[in-house]
Amino acid sequence: MDIELTYRRGLLRAIGDVEVSYGRREWLDSTPRALGPWPLEYQRFGATLHAVGDVDITYRRWSALPRTVGQWSCECSRFGARLLSIGPYELRHDRGGSRVRGIGPLEVFYDRLGSRPIRVRLHDGSRTLSDDLVLALFLVLFWQRQAWEASQRADN
Repeated sequence: MDIELTYRRGLLRAIGDVEVSYGRREWLDSTPRALGPWPLEYQRFGATLHAVGDVDITYRRWSALPRTVGQWSCECSRFGARLLSIGPYELRHDRGGSRVRGIGPLEVFYDRLGSRPIRVRLHDGSRTLSDDLVLALFLVLFWQRQAWEASQRADN
C-alpha cells in the first residue's frame, strides 16, 4: 500500500489522511503545530520538539537526536551522527547515510532531486498506517528536515 506525502508551499501538509497543520503565519514560521489531532509542543524559545500530544520526547545531551519518544527508546550511531531506530522501528539509510529509506515496515521514496520524501510504501499488508507508524514517520521526517536545514545554514 502506498501513502502519499502531500506538500503545499514547500511544507508537508499530510501523511496520507493525517493532516499536518501550521500556525496562522506559516509564511513567517514554517514550524508544524499539529499532527492530526495531536498538538506539537516545542521547548520555549526553540525549535526542539518536546511533545506530540501526550508523548514526551527527550534528547541526548548536547544533541538534536532523541533519547526517548514516550516509552520508546531511540538508538543512535556510535558517534551520534544519525538515528538508527525509534522504538521498535529500525531505520534504513541510503549509502551516504543522510536520507532515511525505511522505517520498520515502511519504505520511503523521494522526488527526482532526492531532497523531498513524496510517498511511503507499507510492506506489512495493512491497509492503513497505525498511529505509532504515523508518529514514527513524522518524527523521522521532521528531524531529517531539521538536520538538512542546519547543514544548509552551516554551508552559507
